[in-house]
Amino acid sequence: MTVRVLIVDDQEPFRMAARMVVEATDGFDVVGEAETGEDSVTMASDLLPDLVLMDVNLPGINGLDATRQILADNANSAVVLLLSTYEEEEYAPRAAECGAAAYIPKSVFGPDRLEEAWAAARGAADVS
Repeated sequence: MTVRVLIVDDQEPFRMAARMVVEATDGFDVVGEAETGEDSVTMASDLLPDLVLMDVNLPGINGLDATRQILADNANSAVVLLLSTYEEEEYAPRAAECGAAAYIPKSVFGPDRLEEAWAAARGAADVS
């Protein structure tokens, strides 16, 4: 099974970097990219991704609010991973509060962290 990924970030260089990480990770495929929180909610509803890589700071509604909306509206039970430049200690609790499966600082985001976070999220979903 291929994991369908939606990348959400207002900075094109990071979307490109995230796309390279996803494409370098076996079993993961990018199905779309969004620049705003509003676009991410619409695209998640239209594309039904398995995984959403969500930046915290976005124009319009922020990544935390967009995550809440995607998880509330999305019938396919997408997993959301929050990404930002902030330290993990600061944002990991906020990720949990909005329903995101994990928070990953952009500075350490790579195939290994992507696979670990996906496996942990799927493991938690399998338990429930």
